[in-house]
Amino acid sequence: MKKLLLFCLITFSWLLQAQNNKIMDHTIYQFKVKDIQGKDFDLSTLRGKKVMIVNTASKCGFTPQYKQLQELYSLYKEKDFVIIGFPANNFAGQEPGSDKEIAAFCEANYGVDFPMMSKISVKGADMHPLYHFLTEKSKNNYKDSEVQWNFQKYLIDEEGRVARVIDSKTLPTDKSIIDWIEN
Repeated sequence: MKKLLLFCLITFSWLLQAQNNKIMDHTIYQFKVKDIQGKDFDLSTLRGKKVMIVNTASKCGFTPQYKQLQELYSLYKEKDFVIIGFPANNFAGQEPGSDKEIAAFCEANYGVDFPMMSKISVKGADMHPLYHFLTEKSKNNYKDSEVQWNFQKYLIDEEGRVARVIDSKTLPTDKSIIDWIEN
């Protein structure tokens, strides 16, 4: 009887763990964010697409990367690739503007038409939940990382999982990124 009870407890525990693993979603699809106009943007609408998530800033030495981001988006948007920009003011106050000011800057200076989201925090005590996911292996099932500076890139595969982390210095049009998009 004790063996049967022990077997039942172990089986029940295993089933609970299996259910918890199903519930634990290691994809970006669990998140809803606000776009730069304040509208809801459900990341689950990106199922089946490759995605680049990048934290942006208007007054940074890397700000000219907006040009390459837009070029990349224009080239691959019809091929199930999306870039999502998340303005953030976490590094040297290089994104002080409001969402409206950021949107106007991006459009006027770089013709940005890829999805831009509302300004968030990408590190620190007020880090947005999406960035907790992107930077914590326990949540993304990929690896721990830290956002080092503006224009750090997270490549997300067609299943919504983190595939690579790209440092700020690497241009969006780098061959390794192009190869990842095309393959």
